[in-house]
Amino acid sequence: MRFDLTDLRLFLAVVDAGSITHGALNAGLSLPAASERLRDMEAAGEVTLLTRGRRGVTLTEAGEALAHHARTILHQMAQMRGELGQYAQGLRATVRVFANTAAITEFLPRLLAQWMAAHPQADVELKERQSSEIARSVAAGFAELGILSRAVETGDLILRPFAIDRLVVVAARGHAFAKGRPVCFADLLAHRFIRLADGALQDHIDAQAIRLGTTLKSRVALRSFDGICRMAGEGVGIGIVPESAARRYRLSSKIAIIRLQDEWATRRLSVCVRRECDLTPPARSLFEHLAAGG
Repeated sequence: MRFDLTDLRLFLAVVDAGSITHGALNAGLSLPAASERLRDMEAAGEVTLLTRGRRGVTLTEAGEALAHHARTILHQMAQMRGELGQYAQGLRATVRVFANTAAITEFLPRLLAQWMAAHPQADVELKERQSSEIARSVAAGFAELGILSRAVETGDLILRPFAIDRLVVVAARGHAFAKGRPVCFADLLAHRFIRLADGALQDHIDAQAIRLGTTLKSRVALRSFDGICRMAGEGVGIGIVPESAARRYRLSSKIAIIRLQDEWATRRLSVCVRRECDLTPPARSLFEHLAAGG
């Protein structure tokens, strides 16, 4: 049987996610392409690797054996790249980073600009993911670095403090909430929201509403925090954005900023890696830069 590295990475992504759909996303493959690869792997080995059910997939005994060997092989590949990278002269390198919405929009532009300007031979492949997906992807070797909320399960990942991300409510200054007192998320659910069009942060907020047995009432979906703040200031509805974005926009608007009391609204972000010794020299340098806050 012949499996390539993409096969092994995909298989581990599916195992870690417990789902072919989410595993394909984490591996950067379409669902049809991922499904075909998995079928080909089973056909090549004449063995069943996954038991497919309505709630996801589980490993067979053969699948357990493959997962063990796949992790070993990918770990050895990471070590090889790291050791060879020490001898490379003048070659371009790419560091793959997965981060949540707040990190990408509010913190990383300045920090990445500093580091990339000092490392002209290094590129960064940056992708937005939810924190739980980031943890799985870094653990499986799909990303060298991750920036995630410490509220999620991170297993044996190595974590370093990165930033504190506070979510706040933005509304027009004449709104009933604009009295300066903190509010609970549950108290907002009767109102109409200006929401993000997509992204990990909006998924996180939507998940909190679902936990309360409801969904957000949406008036409009926008692609930027500035757009949400602008609409909120005009009285269109309320929005939830990072505090740093709200304070930046308030300098030129009439929005009110209201603190959310819910524990999930204050997220302590960390930069994470699987093992420092596995990192290539550029990835190790970026990890240290981000952990130091620039």
